[in-house]
Parts: sequence; C-alpha cells; structure tokens
Amino acid sequence: MFTQFAFLDLGAPELIIILAILLLLFGGKKLPELSKSLGESMRELRKGLNDDGNEKEKPKSTKKRSSK
Repeated sequence: MFTQFAFLDLGAPELIIILAILLLLFGGKKLPELSKSLGESMRELRKGLNDDGNEKEKPKSTKKRSSK
C-alpha cells in the first residue's frame, strides 16, 4: 500500500479524512456498492489489458472444417 500511494504522499490521517468525507457524501449504504463496482471495473480493465497483450502473441489458427 505504501508504494501505490507514495506519489500522493498520503498517510493514515489523510486517508481517514477522505473516507469520512466519502461517508458523508454517499452514506453508509451506498459506499459498499460503490467500492464493489469500482473493484469490478478495475478487474475488467486489467483483464482487458491482459487479453489485449495475449492476443498479439498468440497466432490465430486457421483450421479448416472437413465436411462429411
């Protein structure tokens, strides 16, 4: 966690203040939904980026179907 937010120079007090502001803005019921959707978006973004790189490396097979 320290390396991810090192460029922002955020410590524990700053993160607590940010979380308190988010709690006031969105309420307690909406925050879990927002964090879940953010996590799913990040997961899909990473999956898409990884799939993009893998498609370039793998050649597409051109198998011909035999008709009987």
